[in-house]
Amino acid sequence: MKLSNKTQALQDLITPAVQACDVELWGIEFIPQGKRSLLRIYIDKDVAENAEPTINEDGEVELGRGIGVQDCVRVTQQVGAILDVHDPISGEYALEVSSPGWDRPFFQLAQLEKYIGQQVALRLIAAVENRRKFQAKLVAVDLENEMIQVEVEKQQVLEIDSNNIDKANLIFQD
Repeated sequence: MKLSNKTQALQDLITPAVQACDVELWGIEFIPQGKRSLLRIYIDKDVAENAEPTINEDGEVELGRGIGVQDCVRVTQQVGAILDVHDPISGEYALEVSSPGWDRPFFQLAQLEKYIGQQVALRLIAAVENRRKFQAKLVAVDLENEMIQVEVEKQQVLEIDSNNIDKANLIFQD
């Protein structure tokens, strides 16, 4: 779950603009697609469980439900302006801003802490127990040693180095 140098540089560049929109940067995906690449930015915000409705600066009622369309529009405008000025990406690309959604991807180890006890899908770089793909219950996150523990079957817990994680997503369960 290590960010590439390019992704880290992009994240450093746009984070202040994202935070100025009263949301947090959840993660960035840069997907080369032939002549026109895709820069996908995920934004999120903490939502109190018993949040009261509020009225935002646009006069809209916000129900404390997380990211809305207007959040995405504001971030797109702010980040788009910064990217136009600094031009950190060569070639054509499309900018997409969205919430991480119910099946949210994880970009940093610390993001997983909030989801201990829930199901995650993992794709590993190198096989563990002869497997590269797992759907498992997240048991523990060790930030100091950069490891996670997952329960793949009843009582079978595996330790996985976070640097061996190619992709991790939450598995939505209702």
